[in-house]
Amino acid sequence: MMKKRILTVIIGLIGLTASAQFVAKMEVKEDIPGICDKNEVYALFSSFDGQEEAICPISKDKILKRLNSEIQFLKDNPKYKDKGMIGLIINCKGEVIKCKMDNKTKSAELDKQIEAVFNLLGEWKAGKLNGKNVDSSRLFSFKIKKGIITFD
Repeated sequence: MMKKRILTVIIGLIGLTASAQFVAKMEVKEDIPGICDKNEVYALFSSFDGQEEAICPISKDKILKRLNSEIQFLKDNPKYKDKGMIGLIINCKGEVIKCKMDNKTKSAELDKQIEAVFNLLGEWKAGKLNGKNVDSSRLFSFKIKKGIITFD
């Protein structure tokens, strides 16, 4: 879990100095139902040539609206403060095949409710590497202040 966060920071730093063809491949050890090729899962960055991140069917603003309106835990705890990160794996067909809190909040129930919202966002546009649809990962970091979620 922390490894993904460290990997993201390293990739970001390398990305500042690397050539445009830098590609980050994830190591997937478990079997994930629906994965197209567990040896070819990428963390894609649209700022690099030939890479296109998987695209959610709704905007980040709409994701936030859904999180803040559908999560009962936040309605029940209006002064709640926390932070976290959720990781998704989207397969080459645009299906979310894994959705799991990467940096958990202090509440298992809140984590479960956040995962439920992300699992119901709909069909994504698959990530692409050099024009070919590939399995890819997306991370969403968030903060919660006064019971309201915002993305970092």
